[in-house]
Amino acid sequence: MSAAELPGTAAPAPPPGTVVTGRYDQGPGYRVNRPEGSGSWLLTWTTDGSGLLRQGSVETRARPGDLVVLAPGVPHSYAVGPGASRWRFWWAHCEVRPHWTPWLGPRALGDGVYAVAAPDDTRTRIEAAFQRVLADSRWTGTGAPPAPAPGDDPVAVAHGSAARELALCALEEVVLLATAGAPRAVPGPGAGDGRVRRAEELIAADPGAPHTVRSLAARVALSPSRFAHLFTGQTGVPPMRALREARLRHAARLLESTDLTVERVAAASGFPSPFHFNRVFRERYGAPPGAYRSAERR
Repeated sequence: MSAAELPGTAAPAPPPGTVVTGRYDQGPGYRVNRPEGSGSWLLTWTTDGSGLLRQGSVETRARPGDLVVLAPGVPHSYAVGPGASRWRFWWAHCEVRPHWTPWLGPRALGDGVYAVAAPDDTRTRIEAAFQRVLADSRWTGTGAPPAPAPGDDPVAVAHGSAARELALCALEEVVLLATAGAPRAVPGPGAGDGRVRRAEELIAADPGAPHTVRSLAARVALSPSRFAHLFTGQTGVPPMRALREARLRHAARLLESTDLTVERVAAASGFPSPFHFNRVFRERYGAPPGAYRSAERR
């Protein structure tokens, strides 16, 4: 069975902004289909058997040691690979950190799909890193994070900024170990372009600045259309979507760490309209800014 034959019923994706991880051991017949894509990135790392993943027009087979990363916003589906008796794999939904994209860019297959076979001598450590993601996601932010233990629930959601950041640190180790020294995929459009990395750095340095496609393109000496094409091809998301995500992450950090009013947080994060900020923040984090701050502080 090919991924194109998966049923049309959509499977829910975790809310954007969360870090959710799990380990699955699935047999034939397992399949997930998301016609609208996901609001967050999806990382899968296969430890046994094989899986078949499709995003947009790209289809790729995942075998033991393969890290496959799917960017948000593109229809995707995945299932146990044809002829395989099982698919054992780790998975994580999260928002990738901006500096991960240069590591993933050379492994782009197109349509926001990145695939790499992790070197053999890194796989034990990658397995341990995923174990930490699962354990760290359960951290309450006080005391020591829990140690990975056999029999833990196979799925965990990181609640609170401390748990999310710690889980992302372990996921960063996964991406770095898998991509460092691994063979490159056939480059997608714009893969590895330094001008795109420079634009990402500009956004990360000051997400609240009045960036536009035209202004970012001018800073890296590209036409707006060429810049948008390169940026989307390399990162998997259009530049204005990447900017909005950076602004929302910046706003969340301000809500967690300062006593600025919601209106000032909105302005400092590049949202001139508090009403618009409240709406997109709630869509992204599942709660309005004030409620998010109260929950984080509890």
